[in-house]
Amino acid sequence: MKKFGLTLLTAFIGGAMALGAYKLVENRYTANMSFEDKQKVYFTSNHLTPPTGNLSSAGQVDFTEAAAVVTPAVVYIRTTYSNKAGNDQQSQLQQMFGDMFGQQMRPQQMQPQMASGSGVIISPDGYIVTNNHVVDKAEKIEVVTNDHRDFKAKVIGTDPSTDLALIKIEGSNLPIVKLGNSDNTRVGEWVLAVGNPFKLTSTVTAGIISAKGRNIGIIGSEDNQDANQNPFGRTQNRGDQPRLNKAIESFIQTDAAINPGNSGGALVNTNGELIGINSAIASHTGSYEGYGFAIPINLAKKVLDDIQKFGAVKRGFVGVTFTELNQDNAERLKTDKTVGLYVDQVVPGGGAAQAGVQQGDIISKVEGNPVYESSDLQERVGRLGPGDKIHLTVLRGNEEKSFTVTLKADMPMPKVAVSKSAEELYNKLGASFKALSPAEKQKFNVRSGVLVTQVRDGGVFDNAEIPVGSVITSVNRQPVTSVEDIDKILSNLRTSTIVFSGYYPDGSKLVLPFEVQ
Repeated sequence: MKKFGLTLLTAFIGGAMALGAYKLVENRYTANMSFEDKQKVYFTSNHLTPPTGNLSSAGQVDFTEAAAVVTPAVVYIRTTYSNKAGNDQQSQLQQMFGDMFGQQMRPQQMQPQMASGSGVIISPDGYIVTNNHVVDKAEKIEVVTNDHRDFKAKVIGTDPSTDLALIKIEGSNLPIVKLGNSDNTRVGEWVLAVGNPFKLTSTVTAGIISAKGRNIGIIGSEDNQDANQNPFGRTQNRGDQPRLNKAIESFIQTDAAINPGNSGGALVNTNGELIGINSAIASHTGSYEGYGFAIPINLAKKVLDDIQKFGAVKRGFVGVTFTELNQDNAERLKTDKTVGLYVDQVVPGGGAAQAGVQQGDIISKVEGNPVYESSDLQERVGRLGPGDKIHLTVLRGNEEKSFTVTLKADMPMPKVAVSKSAEELYNKLGASFKALSPAEKQKFNVRSGVLVTQVRDGGVFDNAEIPVGSVITSVNRQPVTSVEDIDKILSNLRTSTIVFSGYYPDGSKLVLPFEVQ
């Protein structure tokens, strides 16, 4: 009997040691994996398979299985902001959401400001993807899971260029949503949007994919001055201040109902696979009016993996500036081509320059796929990093040429050496301005701004090739209507970075950042 007990004890200890060793090896094995590879291990180990849905728009479609699989892994995010941050955003809160239900917002200077959004668990150990604008500048982030458990979350990293963020809670064996393949999605395909609109947790809506590759100018846009002028807005439950960055937009457009609070939530196919992160809506009221926009998950995968590994996104750049061709731009640029990207400038030393791309070339294909919009190039490049290669086809005259471009790291921001004198800084701009006339405001569809009337050699505007006839609508996110407004902003700088925003004469977006030394 004693021998039997000793044998049983030995077997138990041996089994425990083996299990512990297996878990140790498994943890080390998965530590450097991408989120997608970790998920493959997770689903294989747990013998889980996603539901099999009907992807066709014809006949009866059952969403119940997909909703049941996804809902447990979509979380409610509550954020808290300091009094100062809340007061800075008070007017936008009232403008976007204050009159939604007939209420009038009152200043709450003595209380922290609260906001809410959504997130999607993508790793059983607590990694959550959401929008950057959901957690940006938050002092406290709380996550509430579908089964009503509360967690404190920390930000692992953010990427304003794609409006994505990776946050983490301390947990284990958490339910996750399987990462899908957004490249395989089709216009007309059924999709579900899962999130927390208007603080209504675990809400599921259905619709179809209306379009792909949408560039709507919401990321980094600073000119949401009037909802009637710019109908695109974020879907977080607060009036979020947009950020300046090198935006990468290639949204999946859907007519599944998305409202404030859906930001960071899941867009999934009927197999329950995550194909996008809901981010914005097209609305004149701040509420759903027919179309929502989601960040493709194939773009998000690279961003999230980089943030987990490096704490930030390592992004590669082609090294060109370009104009998206249409009939009007083709006439202005004196080309008979109305489709593609016209190369305005080739950055010296950049990947495109080294490969042989020239100013005046028209980028017609990326990796063999036709280029119709800027998003066709930007989204593809956004998945790659420095040192990766991308194949471009360009039209040079009537001849088609192919180039393999090695992407380079980001070029440094231009620097301007000046003293603390606002007058000296203004002079370094090398530009003259005048207030916009009513006709000019109507032309550019803005409520305020100044017109660039002169550009002098060697100044900041000249070096950035900002032409006469451009419009500056804001400096460091502050609207300008006169030279005095620019002087005032330059006299009260709180940062070494200065950003001029507005429009080129042809109406395309203008962003000019530089640093003051």
